Amino acid sequence: MTSPVRCAVLGAGSWGTALAIHLARVGHDVALWARDAMLVDDMNGMRMNPRYLATSPLPALVRPTASLPAALEGAAFVVFAVPSHGMRRVVQDATPLLVPDAVLVSAAKGLESGSLARMSQVVAEECGRLHPVVVLSGPSFALEVARGLPTAVLVASDDALAATAVQERFRGPTFRLYASDDVTGVEVGAALKNVIAIAAGVVEGTGLGNNAMSALITRGLVEISRLACAEGGRRDTLAGLSGLGDLVLTCTGDLSRNRHVGIELGRGRSLDEILNELRMVAEGVRTTGAALALGQRHGIELPITAQMAAVLEGRRTPREAVEALMVRPQRQESEVR
Repeated sequence: MTSPVRCAVLGAGSWGTALAIHLARVGHDVALWARDAMLVDDMNGMRMNPRYLATSPLPALVRPTASLPAALEGAAFVVFAVPSHGMRRVVQDATPLLVPDAVLVSAAKGLESGSLARMSQVVAEECGRLHPVVVLSGPSFALEVARGLPTAVLVASDDALAATAVQERFRGPTFRLYASDDVTGVEVGAALKNVIAIAAGVVEGTGLGNNAMSALITRGLVEISRLACAEGGRRDTLAGLSGLGDLVLTCTGDLSRNRHVGIELGRGRSLDEILNELRMVAEGVRTTGAALALGQRHGIELPITAQMAAVLEGRRTPREAVEALMVRPQRQESEVR
C-alpha cells in the first residue's frame, strides 16, 4: 500500500460520498465537501450521509465540511464529484485554493449545456491548465463502492504520470483502476450511456421484452461510438470499461437512476413527477439535449438520443418513440450513419 495523502472530495452526493469512504478505507485523510451546511452537520453528527447514502457509515478519516478552504487545505488529490451543471462554478471557486501540485480528478459524467464541453474540458478551462486533470469513469454504482464490493474503473488523462498517481493512490483490495490516454472516448462513453439507459428503462417500463432490450443496448453502443469517434476518441475505448461496461451496468442495474427515469416514463408518469420524487440527479436528462446538439455539430445521426429528447420534451410518448426507431430505414449493420 502507498503512503497516505490528504484528499478532498468536492460533492457529497452518493458518488462523492462513496469515493470518500473508499479513499478513507485505504488510509487517506479525506475532506468531504458539501455546499449544504445542514447536510454537513448531519453527516458529522450521524457519521453517515442520511440524504444520499444512508446505509454506509463514514470512516473516522472522512471529515465532512461546508468550508471549501478547509476542504482543500493541503489536498494532493482533489476529486470533483458534483453534477455536470454545477461543475464549472465549483472549479472556479476551488482553483485559487489549490495547492501547487494538486492532481484534479473529474468524477462527473455528463456534458455541459450550452458549451457542450466534457467535464475534463471544463476543469482544464477554469484552472488555467495549471494542474493535471484525470478522468475517473467506468461501471460503478456508488452503493457497491461504499460497501467495498469488487469494482473496476478507468482513469484517463493526457498526463501519464498523473494517471499513474491516481491509480496508485486510489487502488484498494476491491477497487481496481485501469489507465487510458483516450480522455475523449472515455468521457463521451460515460456521458452518452446515461441517455441510452433512459431508453433502456423505457423499453422495460413499456414491457417490450428482452429482444428489444438487447437490440437497444447494442445499437446504443454504436451510437455512442459514432459520437466519440467524431469527437476524436478511439472506437476500441468504447468496447472497454467506460463504454460497454458502463453501458451494460447502467442499462440493467437496479441502482441506475437513469434507467429508473426511463422505466417510470414507460409506465406513463410525467418527467417532473419522476424527478421530484428521485431527489438525486439523473445526468442523462440534461445530457440528452447536449448530446443531440453535439451530434448535429458533427453531422452525426443519433436516432436513440433524438427519440429520447422527444420523449423528455413531451413531443412523443415512450411507445411512439420506440415505434419510430423500429420503422427507420433498414441498412447494413456496419454503416457509419
